[in-house]
Amino acid sequence: MSEIHVVDLGLPVLLEFRGPDSVRFLNGQLTQDVRRVAGGKISLPSCVTDAKGKLQFRVTLTEANAALWVETPADREGNLEARLTRYLIADDVEVAELTGTYALFHFTGPMPEAPPQVIARESNRFGVAGTDWWIPSGQTLAPPPEISPLAGNELEAFRISHGIPAWGRELVEGMLPPEALLEETDISYQKGCYIGQEVISRIKSAGKVNKRITRFVFDESVSIIPGVLVDAERKSAGEVTSVSPLADGAFRYALGYVKRGAGDLFFQSEDSTLVPVRTA
Repeated sequence: MSEIHVVDLGLPVLLEFRGPDSVRFLNGQLTQDVRRVAGGKISLPSCVTDAKGKLQFRVTLTEANAALWVETPADREGNLEARLTRYLIADDVEVAELTGTYALFHFTGPMPEAPPQVIARESNRFGVAGTDWWIPSGQTLAPPPEISPLAGNELEAFRISHGIPAWGRELVEGMLPPEALLEETDISYQKGCYIGQEVISRIKSAGKVNKRITRFVFDESVSIIPGVLVDAERKSAGEVTSVSPLADGAFRYALGYVKRGAGDLFFQSEDSTLVPVRTA
């Protein structure tokens, strides 16, 4: 899919961090190098982890209006602010709740110069170079007519075909971010200490985790649902977490996890038939 589409991401949870210590403070809380968003050109994903390196939130980091924004989807509000400000003691940082003040739209491709009221940032949310538009709530977005919406089954198929993990499917609280290959997008190994940094650095040094996110491909005619993957001896070898609702030609993509050391993979159908699984 090479043409540009627009994805309506609604009114996400949005926290603003402002003050001379905001970069240093957030660098101690997030896995991403906060300094990389300086200058207001790009947005970057990041993880929030606990002291054991386990995932608590996945967020997106943006510099806007001379401050740092931390965003997460509306259905992931939880206690994000409480978690990020737990260690805010003597730092010169002001935190503001901006949820509901900006709507977020993502374009799966480069966009022309944004209107004056729009905050635009380069962003790779769906595995391809794209652009985020932050628009003050109450204002309307009128993208060029040749840009079509991407939503529903089409958006889910696009996400899965590009191997993008989703919260509640591939991403769950308590997992280790490298299991979902988030070290490639969300984690800086050069910036220094943050909550959970020692554990994640040890994982990188060891070069292994107990499971890894994997993209699968099935024949379109095979009925596949999320569930356990097995090996030739019918022992658990992984799981399918998301199945594309739409076929891509003769194939259908899926996402899931494969256990370390697993050999040939099979999906066990309802009649106990073993269906061979291919990785993509």
